[in-house]
Amino acid sequence: MSRVGKMPIAVPQGVDVKITEDQITVKGANGTLVRPVHALVTVKNEAGTLSFAPANDSAEANAMSGTLRALVANMVNGVSKGFEKKLNLVGVGFRAQAQGQKLNLQIGFSHPVVKEMPAGITVTTATPTEIVIKGADRQVVGQLAAEVRAFRPPEPYKGKGIRYADERVVLKETKKK
Repeated sequence: MSRVGKMPIAVPQGVDVKITEDQITVKGANGTLVRPVHALVTVKNEAGTLSFAPANDSAEANAMSGTLRALVANMVNGVSKGFEKKLNLVGVGFRAQAQGQKLNLQIGFSHPVVKEMPAGITVTTATPTEIVIKGADRQVVGQLAAEVRAFRPPEPYKGKGIRYADERVVLKETKKK
């Protein structure tokens, strides 16, 4: 059996988990997340701990039990604590400005780039070169951070562009005469 799938999930105070035959609903302080339950996985809620088991002895059921356990653990963590991604802008004149549910970027193009944020996601800019994306759904937060980074990824010679806060850009040496 999957090692990840064997570990139970402790449900913290203030988080409500509702399991039906076809979906799991997790409700907490940061919102509500819903995920469909795979038919090869059985989910049980016993006194505040969630346990996952494969429905049969197939390898696919074993793999899906570990996958579903990890996804539900992220849901529980997201509605209780939330997830955040930090991005930094490196370059002369590169600026970001959060305006409600929009992120306005000036990143060296002839026009400003505007990114609309979906519901449940908040974007803040503490400084003009720092972007923080927060939300309850880990997948959505990570995808939005990747989409913002894709507007101007770090280039390999000067390192200019949008990068994750923990990203290290290895610079190439310039061409010699």
